[in-house]
Amino acid sequence: MGSFYPDGTTERDRWIVAARPVREKPDPSRPYAFFLEQEPSKDGQVVPVAAVFLTNRECPWRCVMCDLWKNTLEESVPAGAIPAQIDYALARLEAARQIKLYNSGSFFDPRAIPPDDFPAIAERLRTFERVIVESHPALVGEAAARFSDLLDAPLEVAMGLETVHPEILPKLNKRMTLAQFENAARFLRDNRMDLRVFVLVKPPFLPEDEAVDWAARSIDFAFDCGATVVSLLPTRGGNGAMEQLARNGDFQPPQLATLEASLDYGLSLRRGRVFADLWDLRADAACAVCLPQRLDRLQKMNLAQAVLPAIDCAVCA
Repeated sequence: MGSFYPDGTTERDRWIVAARPVREKPDPSRPYAFFLEQEPSKDGQVVPVAAVFLTNRECPWRCVMCDLWKNTLEESVPAGAIPAQIDYALARLEAARQIKLYNSGSFFDPRAIPPDDFPAIAERLRTFERVIVESHPALVGEAAARFSDLLDAPLEVAMGLETVHPEILPKLNKRMTLAQFENAARFLRDNRMDLRVFVLVKPPFLPEDEAVDWAARSIDFAFDCGATVVSLLPTRGGNGAMEQLARNGDFQPPQLATLEASLDYGLSLRRGRVFADLWDLRADAACAVCLPQRLDRLQKMNLAQAVLPAIDCAVCA
């Protein structure tokens, strides 16, 4: 690893922000994205899920790999803006059974989602059988329990574990320890909330030949913490900081085979649902002949929650 990457968190914050490209200017009255997706439920039935990406204030943490800040604001949204964004999305989406309210940060950050809006938000979610939000482990607490109590459906909280690698996790600038993650997971379990975990496949600073092993260890840890879902995110660039690391030899996106092997491992455990995140997947290094079939295999595995036969390609073997 190059010495140019700062050691202290404050210095890392400055370095990460200085490397950023231009921020988008989303409309605070509208979600910056929304769509319908298919996902297997806990009972194995594939159900439609509304994914709504709320526009709100930027996350207070500066993770080196994060590009979600691009669609955030530099100030808090006014009261009523988040319920209005949900109304806007639901009016334009087909009916769904579950809903994800993702907000490029933490749902329980009061500067991002005003807590006074919780009752109005909950009212708009009455028709859904499951509600999924995301949060940094440091903000999982009484606010989560309060919001859960307002809902008619189970609440599932998605938390970024990223990796259990003891040297790389601190370098991500997430300012989280594995003990803190375990404590947040325990709080969710004790308060009858479900846990979804994000795991990075080949985070920065990790060699390709170690990526599957550390993804597997992270999946094991997530399930040990009580996760019902593990989502595997192939680490991508595009936020400025990752391009700086790439130029220094500290980051390259994972090979498609690494993501495939990580999903194979997670599904083989049969400890819970495991998904490969295929959104904006950059697989430029994969064989152009078999790439469509390999992506189709991953999508089918996501839905079936079973390991399917590998693609036999005469070109790349």
